[in-house]
Amino acid sequence: MMKLNVMSARTVAVAIFAAMTLGACATREDIQNINTRLDSIDARVQSAAQSAESANQNAQRANQRLDQMEGRIQQLETQPARQARG
Repeated sequence: MMKLNVMSARTVAVAIFAAMTLGACATREDIQNINTRLDSIDARVQSAAQSAESANQNAQRANQRLDQMEGRIQQLETQPARQARG
């Protein structure tokens, strides 16, 4: 009789564990919602990456313009001073 109770208790415990485990599984709807959210996040990441690339290109062009201006400024600073008219 004691063995039967132990077996029954074990069976009930396994059944409860299985029910809890299966209850925690994601449904197809859950998976679709997660995929939708991941797609949205991916789109935002791609947009941010494009914005960063654009900003990087703008910064490089600005640095090139500064380099060109620096050469002209150094040239003007090294020229002899002009005499005032008058």
